[in-house]
Amino acid sequence: MKIDRRLIFNFDWTLMTLITIILGMGVLNLYSAGHGLSGEPHLKQMRWVVLGIGVMVLAFAFDYRWIARYAYVIHALAVVLLIAVFAVGSVTKGSQRWINVGGFTMQPSELVKITLIFALAKYFNDHRFENRVGIRELAVPFLIVLVPFVLVLKQPDLGTALMLMILFGSMVLFIGIRWRTLAGLVALVLLVIPLGWNFLAEYQKERVLTFVDPERDPLGSGYHIIQSIIAVGSGGILGKGFMKGTQSQLKFLPEQQTDFVFSVFAEEWGFLGALLVLVLFLALILWGLKIARHARDYLGTLIAFSVTMLLFWGVFINVAMVLGILPVVGIPLPFFSYGGSSMVKMMAAMGFLMNVSMRRYVLQS
Repeated sequence: MKIDRRLIFNFDWTLMTLITIILGMGVLNLYSAGHGLSGEPHLKQMRWVVLGIGVMVLAFAFDYRWIARYAYVIHALAVVLLIAVFAVGSVTKGSQRWINVGGFTMQPSELVKITLIFALAKYFNDHRFENRVGIRELAVPFLIVLVPFVLVLKQPDLGTALMLMILFGSMVLFIGIRWRTLAGLVALVLLVIPLGWNFLAEYQKERVLTFVDPERDPLGSGYHIIQSIIAVGSGGILGKGFMKGTQSQLKFLPEQQTDFVFSVFAEEWGFLGALLVLVLFLALILWGLKIARHARDYLGTLIAFSVTMLLFWGVFINVAMVLGILPVVGIPLPFFSYGGSSMVKMMAAMGFLMNVSMRRYVLQS
């Protein structure tokens, strides 16, 4: 495959700068959040960042159109890994989500988020619909997302399963859906929710009940969110200072290096610091939408938009979660939360966003 030299001049420095700044703030915050914890998570996170950068380079080195040719095959392999989790996966805290490969622990459900984007983008690019889509047009793409959704839900991992459906919904709204179909689907979801309650694990039910009333069990299921809200609120306008947050340093805040890492940052840097992080994320999201708008073809637009939605929903759900606006569903904050699979996945996603951006002017490759 011939690579156009103009790609060097089309490197998106704005995208790379925003990613680098957010990554730096994330590692610095993790240093504080992980202080006193065994394993020095910030050092491990830096190794994941290095690996992520390598994956990012691979993600933008090959033309996204060439990758999309094999989207279905790659997605099928990712689904096979999800099935393999039930056979050889390790169990942690009651969930079977990880596979150990040569000392490396990977979470296939994170990989599926990327493969799903390419599979759906390929399908909607190959099947151009003149009008807004209806139930019939959505049958095949729904099956593409339904299989991994069921497998991830069975692990159980409600947060990731919902994220797959949210990505699917975001892309469907983007390409255009008939209003009657949308209204019918919303009505169906509202009817299914009460039935779905019976299929939730006990801890998942507790999370929903705790979201409704955190004070019902302040020392048990409600402890996480109560401590998170205290941490965010105690930061005030300017914060308590780096590594001076009492909730995090005294270990009152559970899961402070993963799900509630934003609470640590808000306590130490205050409202203005938290606002700065959100503004940086907003800038990255808006830049991603700009890349989608100026992509050279419809396939590139679909990929860039979906990757941007992956980032947007990750930030939105995590921040809303730690503020008590949404139930705790275990969605990490992109580039901030500790975790190898999550970090590598987001860096790969940014690599594909760079891929689309770099090739917006290239006619042949």
